[in-house]
Amino acid sequence: MPDLLIELFSEEIPARMQARAREDLKRLVTDGLVQAGLTYASAGAFSTPRRLALAVEGLTAASPTTHEDRKGPRTDAPDAALEGFLRSTGLTRDQLQARDDKKGQVWYATVTKPGRPAADIVAEVLETTIRNFPWPKSMRWGSGSLRWVRPLHSILCILSDEAGATVVPLTVDGIAAGNTTRGHRFMAPDAFTVSGFDDYAAKLRRARVMLDTQERAAEIQSQADNLAFARGWQIVPDDALLAEVAGLVEWPVPLMGVIEDRFLALPPEVLQTSMKEHQKFFSARNPSTGRIEGFVTVANIQTPDDGATILAGNQRVLAARLSDAAFFWENDLREATSGMATWAAGLASVTFHNKLGSQADRIERIAALAREIAPLVGADPDQAERAARLAKLDLRSAMVGEFPELQGTMGRYYALEAGEPEAVADAARDHYSPLGPSDAVPTAPVSVAVALADKIDTLTGFWVIDEKPTGSKDPFALRRAALGVIRLILTAGKSISLSSILPHPFRRATGDQFVSSFGDLPLLLGHRVQFPLLHTVESWSAEQPLLSFVDMENDDVSRHDRERVVAERREDILAGQPEAVRDLLSFLHDRLNVYLRDQGIRHDIIDAVLAQEGNDDLVQAVNRATALNAMLATEDGRNLTQGLKRAGNILAQAEEKDGVEYSFGADVKFAETDQERALFTALDTAEPAIRHAMATQDFPAAMTAIAALRTPIDAFFEAVQVNTDSQIVRRNRLNLLSRIREAGRQIADFTRIEG
Repeated sequence: MPDLLIELFSEEIPARMQARAREDLKRLVTDGLVQAGLTYASAGAFSTPRRLALAVEGLTAASPTTHEDRKGPRTDAPDAALEGFLRSTGLTRDQLQARDDKKGQVWYATVTKPGRPAADIVAEVLETTIRNFPWPKSMRWGSGSLRWVRPLHSILCILSDEAGATVVPLTVDGIAAGNTTRGHRFMAPDAFTVSGFDDYAAKLRRARVMLDTQERAAEIQSQADNLAFARGWQIVPDDALLAEVAGLVEWPVPLMGVIEDRFLALPPEVLQTSMKEHQKFFSARNPSTGRIEGFVTVANIQTPDDGATILAGNQRVLAARLSDAAFFWENDLREATSGMATWAAGLASVTFHNKLGSQADRIERIAALAREIAPLVGADPDQAERAARLAKLDLRSAMVGEFPELQGTMGRYYALEAGEPEAVADAARDHYSPLGPSDAVPTAPVSVAVALADKIDTLTGFWVIDEKPTGSKDPFALRRAALGVIRLILTAGKSISLSSILPHPFRRATGDQFVSSFGDLPLLLGHRVQFPLLHTVESWSAEQPLLSFVDMENDDVSRHDRERVVAERREDILAGQPEAVRDLLSFLHDRLNVYLRDQGIRHDIIDAVLAQEGNDDLVQAVNRATALNAMLATEDGRNLTQGLKRAGNILAQAEEKDGVEYSFGADVKFAETDQERALFTALDTAEPAIRHAMATQDFPAAMTAIAALRTPIDAFFEAVQVNTDSQIVRRNRLNLLSRIREAGRQIADFTRIEG
């Protein structure tokens, strides 16, 4: 069985595209081979900056001959139908067979498809792959029509077995396949022939090319760590940069440099970001000082001077880059120490969303909300409000303008330089977190208050303007914001009633939406609205936008007209808030459901808990679901659930039939059996225990109390017929079942639990 080796040799492939290209090459070729009838044992794809390679082992030498029976028309069908069938099969009439069918005899054709040599199939599949390769961006060059990520120079395509290697006959846009490739562009540029994958990989290594991306990454990491260790430094981990640099070089040669003393006062994050973004350098930290004091650059060539010239050139470029960073830092510090008023004023001209006002408007909303949330998470309200007002000011700084990824990080430095408390400065850094499901969650109370306010304002704002996620589309990352709210609340472990919190940001966002809608007001008013009026509107109290509009002093628009606009807009602006709160809370519950499923809690248990009152307290809901999940993992818990569901079903049927609700009046004096009396006694003990445990949010104790009902409930159903002939006894037993149902409802809606 032959092995297949393919190499597509081109100009430099962007590092960010290589991983996807490897997978696409492997998928397209192997899928094409299998569809054509070939099988293989294994396949592996490789890439360097100048080549994509695929090795397929254990390929079958040819596709098998196949025989297919095709059913045709009836034997007494018109000649035209038979002739059409013969054309489709390529057979003659005497090659058909008449076979019995349900409705008489039918013509059958046996179509034989002979096998094809692997070389023919490979040539066909590879040409299709090359011509239709899904590059994110591609180009044409010269006079040909072929598109590739960069000009394609050569195609290596050979089949090899014990007898030797054979070139697959293939030509794509004038490029003929062969058995030659080239090594490193500078250190081994000459062409050489290969006879198989092992020979290919070995000769590439001798030609200063490491074929495997993971090997190059490991070599870079190992050499960089050794260079840093020799100086007593440590390389700052950066997996994304490591993967990118491994895609930039074919023969990695790490070189270590030192950052000039004049730049060491810059924040470590600035040094690291500048070197990474502009130069693709790895940062080296001095563990004794915590400063970034050196860097590692990765050359693609070994030089006689051991990289001294390369390193000197990189040092010069780095000095220029860091000089820019130092300039930004010094200018920003002057603004920070003067109070950042210019930055705050500048945010008024930065649009957050054309329906929700500016970033300055948004900061006002977040500050008000952070102050309200602060007591709920143990934060100082003044500090929370102050942090919210400062948190986004760094968006106007020169440093964040150059490196947007440093927003928040620089905000902390500027807040400290302005003399703010550390809690306020930390909140400026942390208020964007968590950015994703694996991102760290802030725990400092002020940071939690501001981060929650930031995310809740985002959610309520886009709910107000009806820009909710739909299907797979979520352009404003609202699902991520909702998950952030959930993780912040659960990590803080604080009981927060979202139904009480959400109406406030909804009103503020609605007020800002009303202000932002003034583009339509000239039509509503029937007058030309002057700029001074709009300027006054921008300074409204967001809590009272309608009243402020009516009471505004302006001769251009009569009070009567303003009252008319308010009357027309009042329902749109102020009505529907409870519905909006419920809708957003439902969205948060959906995200909580996903989050808890990832934590191993069953979806039906989550649904059963969220169906209860108090489901706007996420901490309580999660604790309740966790305790219930643990109980239902036991045999007693599963049996108890069946008893509770049975009681609920019998009761629901009786209530529907009788048209009444059985919810009170069960009296032990009407009990006729010992099992009934035992259940009365068990409920008398369990009910207060469950109420107390739920009131103190001791959910494991609540589960223990309700689990004690398992045995008396089972005994009751085994010994007692609920729907007895005596109506007094029947009603009493139904009311007893109501007590069972209500005991369960204090914990969860057990009817939603499966099984």
